[in-house]
Amino acid sequence: MYVVLVYDISGDENGQKVLGKVFKTCKKYLTHIQNSVFEGEITEAQIVKLNAELNKLIRKDLDSMIIFKSRSEKWLDKEFWGKKNDALSNFF
Repeated sequence: MYVVLVYDISGDENGQKVLGKVFKTCKKYLTHIQNSVFEGEITEAQIVKLNAELNKLIRKDLDSMIIFKSRSEKWLDKEFWGKKNDALSNFF
């Protein structure tokens, strides 16, 4: 399955610590594409594991995450607007 994961971590005094841990955890499973956005192929079992790891890190009253799921990348129409990150050029 192909997913896009987006998170928003509160900028309070503990936010930077949480942000670093969330980033590192997401990077184990997905490709970092922009600030708080990751994407990539992942199995359902890996999603369950990722969810469990992230739920231990985020503060449910302050932080949020959204995961968009698709059967495969070919079913996702992706457009880039504005500045294009050259590190992502292999995705076109």
